[in-house]
Amino acid sequence: MIGRLAFRSLTAHPVRSAVLAAGFGVGVAVMAILLGVAGIVLEQAQSPALVGGGDVNIRLSLAVPARLVLAGTLQSDALRPRVRAAAASHTTDLFLLRDGRATRVAARGGIPSVERELGDPETAGMEGWRDTPGDAAWTRESPDKVLRQIDRFHGVPDVPEWADSWAEWLYFNGRSNEARFYLTFLVGPRTKSGNRAAGVRLQIERNGRMESYSASTEATDAGLSKAPDLIIGKSSVRLDGMIYRIHLDVADAAGRRAIGDLTLEASAGRLVPPIEITGARGWRTGYVVPVMAGTLDGALTVGDDRISLAGGSGYHDHNWGFWKGVSWQWGQAQQGDLSIIYGRVFPPPEAADAERIPGFVGALGPDGPLGYSTDVRIAETNDDRGQPRAITVRARGPALTLDLRFDVASSVTTRMTQGPLGNGVDFLQMRGQYTVSGSAGERQIAFTAPGAAETFRGN
Repeated sequence: MIGRLAFRSLTAHPVRSAVLAAGFGVGVAVMAILLGVAGIVLEQAQSPALVGGGDVNIRLSLAVPARLVLAGTLQSDALRPRVRAAAASHTTDLFLLRDGRATRVAARGGIPSVERELGDPETAGMEGWRDTPGDAAWTRESPDKVLRQIDRFHGVPDVPEWADSWAEWLYFNGRSNEARFYLTFLVGPRTKSGNRAAGVRLQIERNGRMESYSASTEATDAGLSKAPDLIIGKSSVRLDGMIYRIHLDVADAAGRRAIGDLTLEASAGRLVPPIEITGARGWRTGYVVPVMAGTLDGALTVGDDRISLAGGSGYHDHNWGFWKGVSWQWGQAQQGDLSIIYGRVFPPPEAADAERIPGFVGALGPDGPLGYSTDVRIAETNDDRGQPRAITVRARGPALTLDLRFDVASSVTTRMTQGPLGNGVDFLQMRGQYTVSGSAGERQIAFTAPGAAETFRGN
């Protein structure tokens, strides 16, 4: 019936129907042409030749990741022989002011020397356009300077609602044939004096027993501006080139001291760049891994016992943010030149919907990242006491397919009742065995190795 009515309507006014059909046809054709032209123009606008030459374009929105690529990843043994020149360019809007009127113009900035190497016709004949010290920092920044930049401390944001829960810390863990340790240099919110609460906590696991040592004091803004070089009480961290030099002098509840010096050596490319999550009402949290896997050395003296860390392996990350109502899942394992890390942050409900913040799994090889995924499922299996017995992680992505199982061997529980992390929950630091299988990039992965994990129990 509908088809018959439509047919009679068209045939009742044949001229009008023909003009209408022709108009629709022209409209569709013009739209198709415009879309095709727009696609070509967009493709040409993104052409390497039009942005200074080159075979590969990498678009980054932040200065720190760009420097990591230029001074870190592209300088790895696998990529350095294949790189003829690495250029950094930036596009932005400039405004010309004249007679009280502003005119917007598009502008592009680049690094003269490397753009000439790439054959950029705009700069080829401009001998007066030379690299400034700022230009050199992008292309010739040494790995140790990049490391110091990503491991710096952040200023406390002016967000009164969350201010009393701001904290930032350097975290280290490591293992040797004689012991395993967890070490935190933590700086919290401001005190009444205007300084920042600060503390050092060392946990040593040996002979099947966990021992805890600590010290607390206050830190000044001037001292924190030198981070990752930190002095808290009688303990300190100092970044010397690519080596973290740590001195410890802390005590347990009975007054027994743990004293010693240890080093952790970083390597260019084997790091996770800074990641920051923001939410409503000014909430934010961030994370970076300056040392995914490094060589450990040194020794600690506890009472009459000397604990050697020589020949061990270590890990270092750095966290900052507002921690009221926050919890997380995290784990890390390494074998040989391969490192695996996973994590997920659960923000307070006032700041963000936890279901919309995905987990993360990354794999790093000897020359940097092999693959990552945010399509991640993390499941925890409890024992009869409600404590984690095993953790399974499933990650799927274009360049990474991994399945991890973590079997818990031991766990240290800390009741979080005070300070910026005082959420009234139990914080669990676990040691155990990882079984990992899958692939990252073109590399097949299958290994079993010891590792660490963290999670929470409670509200």
